Amino acid sequence: MRDFSYLRASSADAARQAAALPGAMLLAGGTTLIDLAKCGVAEPDMLVDITHLKGLDRIDVNERGATIGALAKMGHVADHADVKSRFPAISEALWQAASAQIRNMATIGGNLMQRTRCPYFRDPSNFSACNKRDPGSGCSAIGGVTRGHAVLGTSEACIAMYPGDLATALVAFDATVHLGERKLLVDDFFLLPGATPDREHAIEPGEMITAIEIPGSAAARRSTYLKIRDRQSYEFAAASAAVGIEFEADGRTIRDLRVALGGVATKPWRVRAVEDALKGKVLEPETVRAASLLAVEGAVDQGANHYKIELAPRVVARAILKLGETA
Repeated sequence: MRDFSYLRASSADAARQAAALPGAMLLAGGTTLIDLAKCGVAEPDMLVDITHLKGLDRIDVNERGATIGALAKMGHVADHADVKSRFPAISEALWQAASAQIRNMATIGGNLMQRTRCPYFRDPSNFSACNKRDPGSGCSAIGGVTRGHAVLGTSEACIAMYPGDLATALVAFDATVHLGERKLLVDDFFLLPGATPDREHAIEPGEMITAIEIPGSAAARRSTYLKIRDRQSYEFAAASAAVGIEFEADGRTIRDLRVALGGVATKPWRVRAVEDALKGKVLEPETVRAASLLAVEGAVDQGANHYKIELAPRVVARAILKLGETA
């Protein structure tokens, strides 16, 4: 890790101004940044400490929705009684995302800013070709060990999987990210790799995440986050699904459905084709399983990750049917 300067920001405006300087990076929980610095991927010239800024750790939940400050700890949000009752998928995604120690340090804003866990990206000493680290250098993952890589949203320049859990749930429920004077849908905040995989977030120099806003809905209240992984603790998803359902008065006909996939794409992946196929339909296992196949339309595998194309629809169907059982 190389030397860097340190600035303790006096306000959010001061933090934004400092973060706009070349080589500056924001420091909140530090759980991702320190990782990247240790492996030589992140090499900041200056760290701008925002951990102490007041008001950015608030958690406000009411019947209209939730506003969660960027400095709120993942563990605090996951355990918040109103989040658990009004947005269960958000709570479930957070507590499955990391160990208790990391959840008690990591912030909501930092979680959204985390970068891929692609081993080729995180090992510059052995793999010099990585378009995320060095645009135009190539992609070592293509033709390499690809079991954990994406099958949706990939390009010839990058097949790295987006590893987060929280953002998958946020995308399903149309959350917005506050960047100061600007707001973006979380779905638009994350960028597809295309020819510029080094740019993962639609955040501009001088901007900083201040809060996440999640609109309330009946589908959000009846929701879940299902995560399938190789081991039950502290592991990234092989495939996951954030699902919310609102039923008609009969308790079986689907009025509203929200579905997003994690662990299989280059960004959190909203699957509106599944939503559209099931809205207005009576929830029946075979109908759900058939519609869930639409979740992987356009998927392209790299050999070892082909299993994700079969696994993802099963995860979607299982999550939907699980909510149906509780109706």
